[in-house]
Amino acid sequence: MPLRNFDFNLLKALDALMTERSVTRAGAKLGRSQPAVSNSLHRLRRLLGDDLLVRRAGGFVLTPRAEALRQPLREALGQIGDCLFQTPAFDPAHATGVCRISMPDRLTLAVIPPLLARLQSSAPSLDLHVRTADRRQALDLIDGDQVDIALGWFDEMPRHLSVEFLLDEHLYCVFRAGHPLLKARSKFNIEAVLSFPHLVVSATGGRSAIFDDLLARSNRKRHALVSVSNFTAVPQLLTRSDMIGVFSKLAADVFETSFGLVKRRIPLDVGKIATNMVWHGRSERDRKQAWLRQQIKAVYKGF
Repeated sequence: MPLRNFDFNLLKALDALMTERSVTRAGAKLGRSQPAVSNSLHRLRRLLGDDLLVRRAGGFVLTPRAEALRQPLREALGQIGDCLFQTPAFDPAHATGVCRISMPDRLTLAVIPPLLARLQSSAPSLDLHVRTADRRQALDLIDGDQVDIALGWFDEMPRHLSVEFLLDEHLYCVFRAGHPLLKARSKFNIEAVLSFPHLVVSATGGRSAIFDDLLARSNRKRHALVSVSNFTAVPQLLTRSDMIGVFSKLAADVFETSFGLVKRRIPLDVGKIATNMVWHGRSERDRKQAWLRQQIKAVYKGF
């Protein structure tokens, strides 16, 4: 089909359908009725010669053709928007809306309170929405335009995402005051640390975390007596037992200063955990998001 005969209104419908995986949600996003969006999907299937979205239990899944189109189409629409509309000035004092951030729970403890304080001081009408996610989920949230920025440790970075390093953290043991490890004659070495049961926090709901992967390199392992998916119960569980938690420094600092727990550097050379800030290339010139990235960097400079 000649490009001049293609209805470009269908591209926005296709982008919404591939993002939402639902005719109803795509219609709500576009401000169109469900029958109108269904009609657009029918036309797209006929024009492109592909089903694009196939119904499965719980919703639609994308065909290989749709998967190949998803990212290039999103970037093309973003570039068209940049060409057609001048980016408006951003004034935080009068800005409204929601700042959407993804991060692992360990970072929420230390980062969100000072970040919220900065937002309330400089942008009092901006709301903050934080989603807890591991590194794989976080990248999917950015691709799906469900968050603006993701913080955390990431193995690999797709080319269409931008990244900036924020901080390297050592790992620390965290346990109650009066723990047997603190006795005068006790040796604080890795064997002693591993001789006690551990409390493991895993965002994926598993029974292992980063520390377990690092221990495996030296053929060591720990006993996970309790495993949880967030930090809510960590202070009480550690305070009332001889369990040990192993967390990155920012989280360990919070437990020490706010809950009276004790932290000690892991007595084993396992390296550091890097925290990076990640955002989508389509938002590179978004002034609101650029301002939010500056606020996050300012928070990290204070650590």
